[in-house]
Amino acid sequence: MPAMFGKCFDPSGARFGLPTYPWRYAPDGLATRRQLRARGLRPGGQAIAAQVLRPRYRRGPLVAYLYRVDRAKPVRPMTPGKRAALAKAMLARRTCPACRTDAGYVIPTSLGMCVPCAYPEVQRAA
Repeated sequence: MPAMFGKCFDPSGARFGLPTYPWRYAPDGLATRRQLRARGLRPGGQAIAAQVLRPRYRRGPLVAYLYRVDRAKPVRPMTPGKRAALAKAMLARRTCPACRTDAGYVIPTSLGMCVPCAYPEVQRAA
């Protein structure tokens, strides 16, 4: 283990209050929220079991909290109401405010409208 990672290694939790491991050195049986979600699980109200620190040179370390996999619960299934609400929200993100059409892609926030409305002179030249 490199010397820099030694500052992040505290399996007893004496220094940070939580068992702490360097990036990619966490023991088996612990996972982040994203790793749990990839397995179809969620933390389910359990407390944070440990943390992983990734040192950075100019800023503070990146922190990822770990949860016990054996205490994780399955992800709740999508309800019809939630599915309809998500579909409506995604339609709103694809609808151009200028021409009121479904662009077929999420409207870039940098433009605030679909590409043909943002650059009409390019569309005429083509």
